[in-house]
Amino acid sequence: MRTYTYSEARQKLASVLKQAEHTGKVLIRRKDGKTFALIPEKDSSSPLDVPTIKARVSSREIVDIIRKGRER
Repeated sequence: MRTYTYSEARQKLASVLKQAEHTGKVLIRRKDGKTFALIPEKDSSSPLDVPTIKARVSSREIVDIIRKGRER
């Protein structure tokens, strides 16, 4: 975990963010001695969030396919 001064963090913001993403946490220290942690947020997307596809299938056909699958 790396500690940056406020001025350093401001000047090198892109690299500070990259460092936080890589290590999980970066500290930023102000002149008055207070320290703040920069922690990347977790990805909030669902693993079930998948892109759609264009298919020429009617709702009726989908229902029929599901029914046939349940009969097995």
